[in-house]
Amino acid sequence: MIKSNRFKIAAIASLALAPLTNAGAANAPLAPLQQLSVFPDQAGQFATFNFAGPIDTGNPFFQDLGTNGRSCVTCHQPADAWTVTPAHIRNRFAATAGRDPIFRTNDGANCPSADVSTPAARRRAYSLLLNKGLIRIEMAVPANAEFTVIQIVNPYGCTDTNALSMYRRPLPTTSVANLSTVMWDGRETFAGKSVYEDLSHQAIDATLGHAQAAQAPSAEQVKAIVDFQLQLFTAQIRDAEAGSLTALGASGGPLALSQQNFFLGINDPLGLNPAQTPFDARIFDIFDAWASNAGTGDKAKARQAIVRGQQLFNTLPINISGVAGLNDVALPFDGQVHPSVAGTCGTCHDAPNVGDHSLPAPLNIGLTDAARRTPDLPLITLMNTLTGETVQTSDPGRAMVTGKWADIGKFKGPILRGLAGRAPYFHNGSAATLGDVLDFYNTRFNLNLTARQRSDLIAFLNTL
Repeated sequence: MIKSNRFKIAAIASLALAPLTNAGAANAPLAPLQQLSVFPDQAGQFATFNFAGPIDTGNPFFQDLGTNGRSCVTCHQPADAWTVTPAHIRNRFAATAGRDPIFRTNDGANCPSADVSTPAARRRAYSLLLNKGLIRIEMAVPANAEFTVIQIVNPYGCTDTNALSMYRRPLPTTSVANLSTVMWDGRETFAGKSVYEDLSHQAIDATLGHAQAAQAPSAEQVKAIVDFQLQLFTAQIRDAEAGSLTALGASGGPLALSQQNFFLGINDPLGLNPAQTPFDARIFDIFDAWASNAGTGDKAKARQAIVRGQQLFNTLPINISGVAGLNDVALPFDGQVHPSVAGTCGTCHDAPNVGDHSLPAPLNIGLTDAARRTPDLPLITLMNTLTGETVQTSDPGRAMVTGKWADIGKFKGPILRGLAGRAPYFHNGSAATLGDVLDFYNTRFNLNLTARQRSDLIAFLNTL
């Protein structure tokens, strides 16, 4: 049975019949103004559309349910596209001398044993949080692991080989109705469970872990938190150069996103779409209208660049090779292993107008390879218990959930909407800008992007 988003359909049907026009968005789809929260970012403005109306700060999402002063919003800020950005974290440090609830040693510090006795010491202890927005994730090596940890080089201490310290970006708690995988390593995604059940489990774990609660939140509190997240959709709504992203028939912004059809497996490129419809590499079509009418003047030039970027995303040929999880396994559509796959951006970002994978698909694209490790991250040496083979990585990724050697370095691809408001990128914050993201893919897959192609792709990604 296809899982469509019935929640969206019901909520859309209940929208007010006499809405106001979004301020500053000419020709925008109409939506009740109180349901739209608009924030500035480096590319213009993004907005969150809330089916339920104004943001209810009385929801348990905003309440301290633990013992260390934290709530969900501590690391999932509306003004940061529902994650946290280093610039705003640094502002919070400056305003509180490093005593804001986000600065807690259990996972905010580079290592729990770090000295936090003075502001200077706290600045050192929370350097990864301040510089890259990274939270420390500690996980025990699975009992059934096909590997052992033989060495850890960690610049902050934290060298326990039984419980590893890894450093990751908090994922956005918006547009989660379009998720196929919860958490970077999928540890909150369970076979046979719905995303609602997965998010409920994650809310409990986050309260007990990050907030250090003495007991789990109540069933009513968990339901309220998950319901709140499922009401939120976030996307760029205005570009500094192109203007309104709903002008002249374009369908940018969060309202159109909230109405986007989605179900698990939609447009899957590997033959696992339950509707059995062919894969369509045309992932994004939100700016198709501008291809024939981009207006006039400087805005028209900016819109034409965005259209070209959208076309590149949909059609740029990519020879995908060396990706564990794709090139080393038998693919469902023919049962064969393909060391090289002729793809596009949409091969891994297939959900229409959303951009994540519509089914769980943990992949290793090389982000944690020792060659790409920066001195501020650990270097972990793992040994295959059967073959004696060793590998070095800055984060074992999915392998810390499954224990499988083949899963080392695998992570999910996140939803691409709302990108401009939530830098830095990748699970480890290794790409400070969208330009850095493209530079990684350009070198990793030999894309040979021209300067204009790179610029057009950045222009497009900034509008998502």
